[in-house]
Amino acid sequence: MSLEITSKVAEIDAHIIDVLRHRVGKDERAAKPHDWYTATCLALRDVIIDRWMESTRKTYDEGGKRVYYLSLEFLIGRLLRDALSNLGLTREMEKALASHGFDLAALEELEPDAALGNGGLGRLAACFMESLASLDIPAYGYGIRYVNGMFRQRIDDGWQVELPETWLSHGNPWEFDRRESAYLIGFGGEVVDNGDGVEWHPHEKVEANAVDTPVVGYKGKRVNTLRLWTANPLDPIRLDAFNAGDHAGALAEQVRADALVRVLYPADSTPAGQELRLRQEYFFTSASIQDIVRRHAQYHGDVRTLPDKAAIQLNDTHPSVAVAELMRILVDVHGLEFNEAWDVTKRTVGYTNHTLLPEALESWPLPLFERLLPRHMQIIYAINSRVLREARKAGLDDRAIAAISLIDEGGERRVRMANLAFVGAHSINGVAALHTELMKSTVFADLHALYPTRINNKTNGVTPRRWLQQCNPRLVGVIKDAIGDAFLDDAEKLSDLNALATDAQLGERIAEVKRANKVALAGHLKQLTGIRIDPDALFDVQIKRIHEYKRQLLNLIETVALYDQIRSHPERDWTPRVKIFGGKAAPSYHNAKLVIKLANDIARRINSDPSVGGLLKVVFVPNYNVTLAERIIPAADLSEQISTAGMEASGTGNMKFALNGALTIGTLDGANIEIKDRVGDDNIVIFGLTAEEVAQTRADGYNPRAIIEGSRELQQAISAIASGVFSPDDPNRYTGLMGGLYDSDWFMVAADFDAYHAAQRSVDARWEDEAGWRASAIRNIANVGWFSSDRTIGEYARDIWGV
Repeated sequence: MSLEITSKVAEIDAHIIDVLRHRVGKDERAAKPHDWYTATCLALRDVIIDRWMESTRKTYDEGGKRVYYLSLEFLIGRLLRDALSNLGLTREMEKALASHGFDLAALEELEPDAALGNGGLGRLAACFMESLASLDIPAYGYGIRYVNGMFRQRIDDGWQVELPETWLSHGNPWEFDRRESAYLIGFGGEVVDNGDGVEWHPHEKVEANAVDTPVVGYKGKRVNTLRLWTANPLDPIRLDAFNAGDHAGALAEQVRADALVRVLYPADSTPAGQELRLRQEYFFTSASIQDIVRRHAQYHGDVRTLPDKAAIQLNDTHPSVAVAELMRILVDVHGLEFNEAWDVTKRTVGYTNHTLLPEALESWPLPLFERLLPRHMQIIYAINSRVLREARKAGLDDRAIAAISLIDEGGERRVRMANLAFVGAHSINGVAALHTELMKSTVFADLHALYPTRINNKTNGVTPRRWLQQCNPRLVGVIKDAIGDAFLDDAEKLSDLNALATDAQLGERIAEVKRANKVALAGHLKQLTGIRIDPDALFDVQIKRIHEYKRQLLNLIETVALYDQIRSHPERDWTPRVKIFGGKAAPSYHNAKLVIKLANDIARRINSDPSVGGLLKVVFVPNYNVTLAERIIPAADLSEQISTAGMEASGTGNMKFALNGALTIGTLDGANIEIKDRVGDDNIVIFGLTAEEVAQTRADGYNPRAIIEGSRELQQAISAIASGVFSPDDPNRYTGLMGGLYDSDWFMVAADFDAYHAAQRSVDARWEDEAGWRASAIRNIANVGWFSSDRTIGEYARDIWGV
């Protein structure tokens, strides 16, 4: 060990001991593992603070433009390993802790996953924040500090049970309260004319308080800020009501404020649930916009220059009320004329669309919106008036004008939030090439006709620091030995591996790493689920949010078909497989929860059947989160990306798997298309209908019943599930789910089954060709460096933000 490293280890060790004694309040001989974990985080945080302050001073001194990224979720995962790795202090911290008998990896396991997100949208936001810092771009992320987040998933008798996620129960060592950054957020009330203009007099107010978390970039180049809002009532308790005996009523305002930051995506199947969601979205958006404008006015003066100093990016439709809120602040607070404020707003705001699903393009009942946000409703009507006049002047017909309108007049009148975000932004981007083109021809066709230059594509990416360097260090070591370490700074340099794709020695070393990762995962899953799996089997993985368009059901039906064939033809040389599923279903999404139960029922039956001889195992991993993904992805051989074509905006799991040497089996959907173009047709398994064919099949009068009855394997699998073979305790449990495939099958499970089944058998053949599989795995690693979030953020910075 060099003298310099020895000195740094001693310095870190002394710092941890000082923190342990003076901030945790424990002597090192009495301290428990959680005390050492806290002291380690706080000691590291001290190092981060210096970089954080330096980054902030640099931004102010240079007077540069900042990016403000508004997202309802940030799935940041654990931060200790991430920060240590990006600061280059992992080795020194390991040695400092080892001198006291502690293993850094064991302490890292004590850190809870932050319950600030659910799926790909939130994880993308986290990757983007890390890349913004790594590229030295000044940025703030804005969201909500959820106390319980989505939920902790427990599986009871195969059913999903939602429990509160208590990630904050022992505090959070990474966050800083910013009591000076507090803003009043209003709801309800009325708008009155004061002679010089109008004033909104809210009936209800809560206070938004900022809590900041530092986001460390690669090599500590920059530390940016993730600012999350927590809510407090203006009066925490009504003493008159409390003293009169109304103890619950006395705390009503506290409860209402607490509800705003308690749960991510509260169920909106009731009017109260819808209202809470809208309150949440306005709460965090208003606080963020007020903070942005306050900062600009403080340091740059005239709010008319806001577009020169601030780029506000809306991550999907959830923060789209920001358009109306920014207009309100510019007009009502800063006195700009409406047209001038509209120009400032459009030049400042950008909007990222993540979905083509109509139900995900948020809209709110007009009476609800107007009751909660009366001034914003006025502003939206005024914006709509301008937009519709532009449309009429451009020659659009009544149908197109009705589609463009910010107010949906069909049936129940609703405020269309995606349309608001579109008209209020200078840039609207999709997140994969196919998705962006479909935006132009489907959900935003008429808006695109009116504003033909606004839509652009920014294919998603993932940070290679977390999703390769940190989660798969053995693989990183092998790659460094093969091509050097330039890829650590530029992921696209992984392409140097292409020249070595057929190198037998490299293939064997990478296969050894993969097997070691599989052994580790097998041990973890045995501890977690009690199921023993063979690390030499093919690990076939589908981990993502449970949704019908993602088609976990297609995978499960094919699993049943394979099970039937293995039992019927034991003489064949079957490829041993482990099917690994993971993901959460929204609490009110009945069919998604039924799919989870089906996965567990199938697992129970197959795993206990000696006739398959260990050739097939099924595991549903409970409470899927970032930390589990970091374990599973490096161990995967096959990545399931099998959404109905035209329905997955991009996907980022597909990128993470390929980066870690898994082959993709998937449809021509989302970023699968671009992955295919990068890795080559021979190194990916594509099947099924294209987006155009899906649309045409529906238009032609799709008849799934005929397809099911014409496919022996499909019919047998559906019949087995529907008849109760996998649910003997309730034979009718899946009758409705399977019946839906016969009657409608909107997600084309039947249409794609035979192609999927054949593709899986081609995977078996590929697996038997050991050298060929290894070469394909290397080519996947080599050619997906382009899918780095650094590249994506670089494109945003150049084309949208101007930073």
